[in-house]
Amino acid sequence: MSSVIWYLYEFAKKAWIDKFTTAKSEKEIMDKPDRFRDFPQVTKENCISCGACTAACPTPSAIKLIRNTDATINEILTFPEIDNSICIRCGFCSEVCPSIPKTITCGENHEITEEFQIIPTEIKYVIDDYLCIRCKKCTKVCPVDAIEEQDNKLRINQKKCINCGKCTKVCPVKGSLKIIYVNNVEEQKQVIKLITNTLESVVEENEYQFKDLDKNSIFRMQIPIKPLKDKCLEIINMEDLVQDLLEKMIDRLNLRVITWDMDKCNNCRLCVAECPSSAITYNKNDGVQRDIDKCLRCSICYQTCPFYVVKFYNVRFLIEDDVILITVQSSQLSRS
Repeated sequence: MSSVIWYLYEFAKKAWIDKFTTAKSEKEIMDKPDRFRDFPQVTKENCISCGACTAACPTPSAIKLIRNTDATINEILTFPEIDNSICIRCGFCSEVCPSIPKTITCGENHEITEEFQIIPTEIKYVIDDYLCIRCKKCTKVCPVDAIEEQDNKLRINQKKCINCGKCTKVCPVKGSLKIIYVNNVEEQKQVIKLITNTLESVVEENEYQFKDLDKNSIFRMQIPIKPLKDKCLEIINMEDLVQDLLEKMIDRLNLRVITWDMDKCNNCRLCVAECPSSAITYNKNDGVQRDIDKCLRCSICYQTCPFYVVKFYNVRFLIEDDVILITVQSSQLSRS
């Protein structure tokens, strides 16, 4: 048995010695393939300090943004610093780098652009074409040329956008550039519903103050914004998101309020037949009844009623400092 072991040992030793003395690098090992990604190289002068590389890096602490003074140009630069002892050479930092030319390169594949955005983000910037006045101030200030013109309309290329927010700061039209929070969609719906229902209830509770308002008059009132904001924060505990939703909803909200003076109703039932959502019903015991939850506030009942039972108001809202300003005006629609 020992002779067999000795033979195997000598054979292995001879094979190892032969391989060692005749060793050579094979071409496919010497030449780096196109897909090879080396340690990232940084050209700090190209950096726009967006932080996309740090957001995309899957290895904690492999990349950090630092500020340093460049003595050659006497300027303070912010740029990524890479720790090669932690870096896994995945190349994500180079893929998402939006600067032209790129700040980070790591081999032949650093120019690859995915069909989706790798940068983790909770917000997205979009342009409301209805409000946009085509002043193009946003295109001039965008550091990565993410805002493009197509068919005489400005669009934000989401593959390029780095969410720096500079476009919103120079836009002269409020609401033209919108921030959309892509997460917490269901919670956002709940907040929007809460805002709408709360403001509608406030208006209806104060109906007695404007129920006799004529077409040439305007009723104004205001309420503090904090109680409503606190309720919204119970649904989404994100201050910026809630504030953004409040501003978007309240500044653009145009409510239609329908009120009924049942003392004037003669149960003619013209409104019952005309109501498109069956919100108005009739029975002998209760007479004409309106289901507020089904009501579309379409104003058809207002235009149909011959006895002025129904009144129809347009209500606008505006945030100013810590209060919500409410303006109520009687509808200018004519009755049939």
